[in-house]
Amino acid sequence: MIKAILIFNNHGKPRLSKFYERYSEDTQQQIIRETFHLVSKRDENVCNFLEGGMLIGGADNKLIYRHYATLYFVFCVDSSESELGILDLIQVFVETLDKCFENVCELDLIFHVDKVHNILAEMVMGGMVLETNMNEIVTQIDAQNKMEKSEHPPSPHFLGDLPIFLPPSLSAQAKRGWHLLEAFPLPTLFPGEDQPSLSSQESSSSLMCTLMTALCTGQPGWSGRSSSQSCISSKEYESA
Repeated sequence: MIKAILIFNNHGKPRLSKFYERYSEDTQQQIIRETFHLVSKRDENVCNFLEGGMLIGGADNKLIYRHYATLYFVFCVDSSESELGILDLIQVFVETLDKCFENVCELDLIFHVDKVHNILAEMVMGGMVLETNMNEIVTQIDAQNKMEKSEHPPSPHFLGDLPIFLPPSLSAQAKRGWHLLEAFPLPTLFPGEDQPSLSSQESSSSLMCTLMTALCTGQPGWSGRSSSQSCISSKEYESA
């Protein structure tokens, strides 16, 4: 049985903790600190499992871990679990995270902790392993995401009084840039020019495309650029 799953960085900061036995909050924090102390001092060329700390059960339990860049993935298990089987499970977990987040990093675990817990729940429930096939796990997560999107349609972003729906395919860099654009009124973005017409969905999509093209390419101005020249077509915005 799996007793706990812990993820912490090289400095011992917990990024995910899931306990399958009841511990008080203080005891959980002590277990995380004790586990980090046991795991972090080990050399890279030694095996990836060791006896558990006293707080998690001592010699009757094992700590099985993998170290990836800045993160430790640690499974605390009892003696009935196979060390190699748990190592494979950790690998499947990491590969699934990487597939769902596209090159997963520590920040993904911080800002999308609910999604990480959903992925973990597809693999382990109540301390028992449910699924080890990455494709099946990803399929279930995709189905959950589609259901959430259907129940909670995206909220519009606003440029002045103009509502704009950002398509899911928009890159994270462009989205960050769009948040910067939202902070400025249209007269600030287009000083000395006639303001664009905002009377139709087509014109709003064209304006959005042109703004994002200027953001991505570094080319200022909007009036001389058509939506067909933009890096993202207006049809994609209208269908979002």
